[in-house]
Amino acid sequence: MAKEKGELKEGEKGGDEKLEAKDDVKIDKWDGTALKNALDDKVRKIFTEKYKYVECHKLMDIRLTICVTAVSAAMFALVYDYLNPFPASKFVLITCVLTYFALMGVLTLYTTFIEKGIFLVAKHTDPIGMDPTKVFTVTSVLKRFDDNYHLSIEYNDGKPGSKTIEASFTKSVANWFDENGVLTDRFENDVNALHNQLESGKKTN
Repeated sequence: MAKEKGELKEGEKGGDEKLEAKDDVKIDKWDGTALKNALDDKVRKIFTEKYKYVECHKLMDIRLTICVTAVSAAMFALVYDYLNPFPASKFVLITCVLTYFALMGVLTLYTTFIEKGIFLVAKHTDPIGMDPTKVFTVTSVLKRFDDNYHLSIEYNDGKPGSKTIEASFTKSVANWFDENGVLTDRFENDVNALHNQLESGKKTN
């Protein structure tokens, strides 16, 4: 007998089930780095896909620029020394080596005092240009051998004279992952609550 329209073969899933399976985030729950990356990626997805904010890559671009410049100095030293063998390349090698280590120092200071764990800067621009651009700066911390994930969001509505407010929470990752290592909707609910607190003008610590 011919298969009726809408009938599924054995083992075949419907479209909604396929989408749900595709969206599931499953990781090794004993891997702290994987846990943090999964949670950070979920926060980024909530802000860019659910709220339709635009991610600003300025912080990452600056870091990449520093790294590329340092690597370029090292590569230039390598090529120059190949074309002009030591000792003819001595002063160029010294300059490039000092430049490389100086830039690595700059990179360390930059990631420590400027990035400070920031993994997302999201902006919301009024489509008609009447309201100023709102900025959300998101930071997270999950220390090694610790199950407590700290999420902090700073918010500035862009109005002249307005102050940046902050909301945060610290919870065990066990609240959000099931026994199979799948990220549940509870995490998105917590992030949404934090977002809504900021938009309502409330500040939490």
